[in-house]
Amino acid sequence: MLPELLAPAGGSAQLRAALRFGADAVYGALKEYGLRAYAGNFSWEELDREMRLVHGQGKKFYLTLNILPYEDELPGFLAAARRAWEMGVDAALVSDLGAFLALRREAPGLKVHISTQANTLNAEAARFYYGHGAERVVLARELSLDRIARMREALPEELTLEAFVHGAMCMSYSGRCMLSDHLTGRGGNRGQCAQPCRWEYALVEKKRPGEYWPIEEDARGTYLLSAYDLNMLSHLPEMIRAGVGSLKIEGRMKTEYYVATVVGAYRRALDALAESEEKYRSLLPELEKEVRKCSHRPFNTGFYFGPPSPAAGAEGFTQEMEYVGQVESWENGVAAVRIKNRFYVGDTLELLCPAGAFPFRVEEITLPDTGERKDTVSVAGQRVLVPLAHPAATGDFLRGPNRNHRLE
Repeated sequence: MLPELLAPAGGSAQLRAALRFGADAVYGALKEYGLRAYAGNFSWEELDREMRLVHGQGKKFYLTLNILPYEDELPGFLAAARRAWEMGVDAALVSDLGAFLALRREAPGLKVHISTQANTLNAEAARFYYGHGAERVVLARELSLDRIARMREALPEELTLEAFVHGAMCMSYSGRCMLSDHLTGRGGNRGQCAQPCRWEYALVEKKRPGEYWPIEEDARGTYLLSAYDLNMLSHLPEMIRAGVGSLKIEGRMKTEYYVATVVGAYRRALDALAESEEKYRSLLPELEKEVRKCSHRPFNTGFYFGPPSPAAGAEGFTQEMEYVGQVESWENGVAAVRIKNRFYVGDTLELLCPAGAFPFRVEEITLPDTGERKDTVSVAGQRVLVPLAHPAATGDFLRGPNRNHRLE
């Protein structure tokens, strides 16, 4: 049986991309009580609408309530959880022990998943949560696959183990970091992280103010604290054998294009693996190229095979292709496209859809209201018509070469 593929939904556009490109479930937050305060997140009205969409497709919506609440915040936190339960969310993710126990008491029918922020590292801790009503534990990111496998053997089958499979990694222990709070007043455990671990640092000697020396870790530069992105696309059989029941993609601050690209790659990998490991292995080179076509830092495999290597020093983002538009409709070989970034007649673009990526040449660009033909379009949000022979559907993407791309 394949594990669940769980996708981030920072807002409605990302949620719809996740569903279209093959996620089994999504996770997202309200405007309060989640750990991504600067994502779009969902109002109560949006949550109700999007949850109906999710459930209409037979999929699940998990609500992130994983803030570490103060005493005065608990009443509002619990009220929000009860309302979400009544609306039909499939589970709530929590990280604080007191919040977990209060939820089990005040909203006993609401299923609870224990967040990675609870840094669950052993079967004893997982059994504690299970014994108090949790149905899932999102494992600490510091666990190896060998340790996960030993935990799985020691735990009841009914308790699902969830683990991150792709995306940005926090440099601090299970995401518990005070650096942003100390330097900027924006608390990471309050959903407001400014990511100062991604900044470039230099050294200043006390008696020589204004004289800066670079901190050179290696030839890559001075990003001493910046973690690499996780990528386990080539190791899905090992994750399944270790007993991971839900594969979680990080990225509630990411665009809908990022969500579509990564979710689509993992969906295709899992479906190929369901047929045979040989088919999965044969598809991997294409899929590894695919996840490099959206914004990412250099990749490693986290802690799954021992300490991360390299441990840190990830310098900036790169992506091989750029999101240039989204398909609104397709009929008789012509796509109506909502523009995101500039492209030109004569460009070779790719149509990104759940089945994969299909290149085509832009033969013409037409304004639908006037019939005027253009050589290029550059106004974000503008709607144009583009001949497209390959069948497309609402929610597919167009992308082109990123002219600013640098190799990893």
